[in-house]
Amino acid sequence: MQIRKYALTDWLPTTAKEVKKRGWDQLDVILFSGDAYIDHPSFGPAVVGRIFESFGLRIAIVPQPNVRDNLQDFTKLGKPRLFFAVTAGSMDSMVSNYTASKKRRDKDAYSPGGEWGNRPDYASIEYTRILKRFFPDVPVLIGGIEASLRRVTHYDYWSDSLRPSILKDSGADLLVYGMGEQPLREIVKLVERGVPFSSLKTIKQTAFLQKSDEKLPKNKHWEDVWLNAHEVCLKDKKAFAQNFKTIEIEANRMVAQKRILQKIGDQTLVINPAYPAMTEHEIDAAFDLPFTRLPHPKYRKRGAIPAYEMIKHSINIHRGCFGGCSFCTISAHQGKFIASRSKASIKRELEQIVTQEDFKGYISDIGGPSANMYKMRGKDLSICEKCTAPSCINPVVCSNLDTSHKDLLAIYKMIDTHPQVKKAFVGSGIRYDLTVPSFNKKADPKQLEAYLEQLITKHTSGRLKVAPEHTSDRVLKMMRKPSFKYFHDFKKVYDKILRKHHLKQQLIPYFISSHPESDMEDMANLAAETKDMGFKLEQVQDFTPTPMTVATVAYYSGYHPYTLKPVRVVRDRRTKLEQWKFFFWYKPENRQWIKRKLTELGRTDLLRKLLEKPVHKKNGSNYKKKKKSFKPHHARRK
Repeated sequence: MQIRKYALTDWLPTTAKEVKKRGWDQLDVILFSGDAYIDHPSFGPAVVGRIFESFGLRIAIVPQPNVRDNLQDFTKLGKPRLFFAVTAGSMDSMVSNYTASKKRRDKDAYSPGGEWGNRPDYASIEYTRILKRFFPDVPVLIGGIEASLRRVTHYDYWSDSLRPSILKDSGADLLVYGMGEQPLREIVKLVERGVPFSSLKTIKQTAFLQKSDEKLPKNKHWEDVWLNAHEVCLKDKKAFAQNFKTIEIEANRMVAQKRILQKIGDQTLVINPAYPAMTEHEIDAAFDLPFTRLPHPKYRKRGAIPAYEMIKHSINIHRGCFGGCSFCTISAHQGKFIASRSKASIKRELEQIVTQEDFKGYISDIGGPSANMYKMRGKDLSICEKCTAPSCINPVVCSNLDTSHKDLLAIYKMIDTHPQVKKAFVGSGIRYDLTVPSFNKKADPKQLEAYLEQLITKHTSGRLKVAPEHTSDRVLKMMRKPSFKYFHDFKKVYDKILRKHHLKQQLIPYFISSHPESDMEDMANLAAETKDMGFKLEQVQDFTPTPMTVATVAYYSGYHPYTLKPVRVVRDRRTKLEQWKFFFWYKPENRQWIKRKLTELGRTDLLRKLLEKPVHKKNGSNYKKKKKSFKPHHARRK
């Protein structure tokens, strides 16, 4: 096996010296990113850069430009021929910079050495404003998850306020939302023909602002739908909540044909309909771009980049998620419909991984947003074309959804049989409910168990991650998650497989506190029920409101956006902390607090359940015979 060596020119240039090394006098596009430059298909800025390159453009990336000095990072590469592109990176900059309790994080997973401070708050806005100051006549195109989820009036948790479209705050000329390959192709084609940026008004999956007295661009195939104006939302929380239903329904259509419009002051926000999900050929083309799969050499002396270390030997096999969870942004950005790679494309990436210098024979993840949705789609696509449901599996699994794991098992087996692969793991979380016959009633129970058996015996590194999220059916309904009784059913099958193969592995369930509809008693019951199942919870999080989710709209407005009925929410920090504490009933410092709180709640019946010494349980339990032998896995993938 030959290990491939790379030259500096195998990466996209990041400095004037690197641009000259390629023999370029001027760049066509300059991309500014809040992430370090990791030339890998799992990192959006690298994908966008390689896409521009594939169009024949001279592209450079300025990763994590300094916004606190003389701003030379924004001028050092000069003026691009076509436009600037801006992204905050692979995460919303506020999620990256702050915890759920609004405390500054001490590390940044997308920076060398995990170093904090290389990405400003509201990075897309900050970068764009600086570029507009230095180059007012050069168009700025914004995209990525931060721009995508803030494209319309949205609640910003960190400032505790409603903010208008990020186009308004940034001054950008055009916004690409969702996965950018398809709209970027059209944008580049038109600007190369000489079409001015100001005329790019009918490209799918883009958004822009125009003066309210201007005529709307014509497109005979699109219908217009108006949202409540931004100023109306500022005065009326129910009006803001009402907007979200329209936004989500239109984002989840297989064939979108409605243009969303909203007044913001004396301007009109125009959001054009999205493209359909990428075809197999299109998504293969994106993953087959000439990535080195390595961080830029400039970081060698600055320490490892945590996000890269986690996924460097992983394979992403699809995009999109049809779960529609109320707190999740995946479908809002990647879409509800699954775009799966071909077996051949996955194999080509595998061949690249095994030639990496530091590859030791282990694939860390064969996954996706939800690891077991590969190749799943509607049986009759004409039914999908009419569907507006935000989830294909809530409240029940759609009878038109093909949930066969057959193609996924074939991918697992292909990777397993590669001579350089010792073991391939599934590190991403799976949708456990899809594997439960009592929930996924149309599926073949034998095939579901065969999938779980393959997963547990060959692709689990001692612990399997699943996300029931809560135990209260009322909260789970709000979350668009199945009843907790199905998790009990799943665990029975899981334990059965462990017994059959004489395995000692852990089941790692994830839970969320302070989600809309969750109260203190729900959390006390959650603690008691999970303890009774043998779990000491570690993989937990407090609900963090992020733009463009049902849960965030409910958190801010107090109304469910679909029913406009009141929703109970927890907003004060003390109550949020108290809900969180119930996860850790087993910590000595929490015992007295639990006694007092359960007495206040009138639930002294739970005192014995929570504070008695646990009975040892076998097969998948997180209890061990030796005291304090539990070792939590802290790298939750989102």
